[in-house]
Amino acid sequence: MKRTFMVILLFSITSIIMAQGVVAGFMKTQTIITGAECMDEYLPLLKGKRVAILTNQTGLIGNTHLVDSLFSLKVNIVSIISPEHGFRGEADAGEQVSGSVDQKTGIPIKSLYDGTPGKPAASLMKEIDILLFDLQDAGVRFYTYLTTMTRMMESCAENSVKMIILDRPNPLGFYVDGPVLDMKYKSGVGWLPVPTVHGMTLGELAGMINGEKWLPEGLQCDITVIKCKNYTHSSLYSLPVRPSPNLPDMRSIYLYPSTCYFEATPVSLGRGTTTPFQMYGHPNMKGYNFKFTPRSIPGAKTPPQLNRECYGVDLRSKPSVDEINSKGINLEYIIDAYKNLNLDDHFFRSFFENLMGQSYVRKMIKEGKSAAEIKAMWKDDVEKFREQRRPYLLYPES
Repeated sequence: MKRTFMVILLFSITSIIMAQGVVAGFMKTQTIITGAECMDEYLPLLKGKRVAILTNQTGLIGNTHLVDSLFSLKVNIVSIISPEHGFRGEADAGEQVSGSVDQKTGIPIKSLYDGTPGKPAASLMKEIDILLFDLQDAGVRFYTYLTTMTRMMESCAENSVKMIILDRPNPLGFYVDGPVLDMKYKSGVGWLPVPTVHGMTLGELAGMINGEKWLPEGLQCDITVIKCKNYTHSSLYSLPVRPSPNLPDMRSIYLYPSTCYFEATPVSLGRGTTTPFQMYGHPNMKGYNFKFTPRSIPGAKTPPQLNRECYGVDLRSKPSVDEINSKGINLEYIIDAYKNLNLDDHFFRSFFENLMGQSYVRKMIKEGKSAAEIKAMWKDDVEKFREQRRPYLLYPES
């Protein structure tokens, strides 16, 4: 399986769409410099401080991990804090990850994830002066790293710990789309009243969280954002490392805002294959020649429809990347599967609204409304959010 993945990855890296400069797989963008790479800006802030680092496999400075770089520079790293998927980014979605010790440095690793992005123990917060945060986000509200950051801001504010955010580009930062979360559906996969695709970096969102007083009881977190260089919201940024096991390449990330809703249905979106989020299907779907069988693999040990042959739609090559990105969130896929399976309300799991953010989407799908009609419902909310976020943007919109 690893050999197959490497072949696909290498093929993706060579598949460059020259007209847009978009890379189909993960490839280092030469012109954009991440916050982590701007060490001269944050190293002086760490001098003489007890530091905890919240990061995972995406926390790189070039080819070297942030933890290794700072450890070699004698920064006093008290602990490593890991988010969903663990410090090495290998655990399944939602899988409980136990604390451990980093074998390379001997630094203890504290896991936040026991099924819901949580806060570290108060005892840990008393041992540190600075929380250094470096995670590569996927740019979607239900991707749990945003929730993790928000909970950490809350914990730092409660314990008078300074938080330094090493900002990274948003791979979906060039558009805003989707319903704004109705806070009655607040959960680990939706913590803030933002659209599904918010178009902001985590550094920008941190400023918005403070500015809009979204932390409990109006708490304010003492944050410093180390900005990226040469990044704008019109940049097409290809990630150098997959942010989690089931987002293996840029095509998965571009389709993620449209296909993730299958998580709250009986339909497989390709977990247990080498190209999750790039297909959808079910054993009982009719009229399709394309088929796939989810298997137990690292990062997807028990995927939906495990070992069952599924029939459905192959999104691995069509539509084009340009079409995916210009259309934004596309509910045609989930409407198609809903009509095909003819399960009525049994098609939807209880947490569908947690992912979608609003109750009207399920209702309109059941009423037979089109994807365009549903999308029109959130248009005004998206425009209002664009205005609301403008004071917090750290990078040009174009």
